[in-house]
Amino acid sequence: MTIIRTTAVLLTFLLTSIAQASETLTIKMGFIAYHPDQGPVLSNLIPEPEDRGFKGAELGLKDNNTTGRFLKQKYTLISELADSAEQVNSITQGWFDQGIRLIIADMPSEQLQQLVELASLNNAMVFNAGSHANELRTKLCLKNTLHTLPSRAMLTDALAQWANYRRLSNWLVIKGDTAEDIAYADSLKRSSKRFGIKLIAEKTWNFDTDLRRTAQKELPLFTQTDEYDLVVVADERGDFGEYIQYNTWYPRPVAGTAGLKPVAWHRMVEQWGAAQLQSRFEKLSSRWMNDKDYAAWAAVRTIGEAVTQTRTNTPEKLFSFITSDKFQLAGFKGRKLNYRQWSGQLRQPIPLVHPKSLVSQPPLEGFLHPVTELDTLGFDKAESQCQVTFTK
Repeated sequence: MTIIRTTAVLLTFLLTSIAQASETLTIKMGFIAYHPDQGPVLSNLIPEPEDRGFKGAELGLKDNNTTGRFLKQKYTLISELADSAEQVNSITQGWFDQGIRLIIADMPSEQLQQLVELASLNNAMVFNAGSHANELRTKLCLKNTLHTLPSRAMLTDALAQWANYRRLSNWLVIKGDTAEDIAYADSLKRSSKRFGIKLIAEKTWNFDTDLRRTAQKELPLFTQTDEYDLVVVADERGDFGEYIQYNTWYPRPVAGTAGLKPVAWHRMVEQWGAAQLQSRFEKLSSRWMNDKDYAAWAAVRTIGEAVTQTRTNTPEKLFSFITSDKFQLAGFKGRKLNYRQWSGQLRQPIPLVHPKSLVSQPPLEGFLHPVTELDTLGFDKAESQCQVTFTK
């Protein structure tokens, strides 16, 4: 009887294990975007696609399920575009009520902070795929949050590193008067100091002028100052920056938010298998992948990679694994990517591009770091007051 009873127990355990192994693990995700109206611009700006970010998340979902089918993992994604800041909270609270605990967000810093507070009360994890704000990585340390979009400091450090490498060490900085332009200019100044760049002058463009007709007349006089090697523009909205090229007092290259741009992603990134990612995205969306698309795709793929390795959909366990030394993401940038354990920022090379060419992709050879050269871009551990945490 003892042998029969033992055999029955072992058989029951085996059948239970097989049943558990055959169960499909469901991973529920939500992508939410809020794009506040910025008002009219003073140029023929090509508008950003309304589905930016959404299509990147959708491609990430397809990639996750391609692998997930073989591992008995099913990924689902709900996507919403909020009309107001208030609607962001109501949408996400509804998702939390449905059991969704993995959120990818494309929205300004202020709304993101409110979302994170709500998420931490609901034991949820948030990916910032929409705000470049440096403060989110240094002072405003967000709980339960990881950043897949580069900070402004990462972008401007990449530009300054390249300028140092090319000996373009004297800058004329031209900035707009919006809060975003001032933030970008402040980041440029930090980067210039970090990489030994001299600021010849800093000027603010605050004219309500239609430069489509007057750029040749107004900009040469506006850019007249001591001689510079590079004109660096801080115009995130695109009011005037595109007209500065070829209209400066000295015939010099233009970089920043116009001309040679540091970006998270661009159509001209083709190496390291990126052409395959580009073609799949173009087939899905009938357009090119941009920064926000890449950041959303990276967030969804981060979740997929973590679930594959941990075999769990619990946000706290996923967060712990993602911020550990064991995590790596294949991001089509020539390196395995991972997250900084102090700020939750995804380490990544930064392409420097103009519309039809990739010029460089910092970090560049010769800029050393004791841990990884990727940490020469953006805020290093000593420069941040943050430490990644997950709180319930």
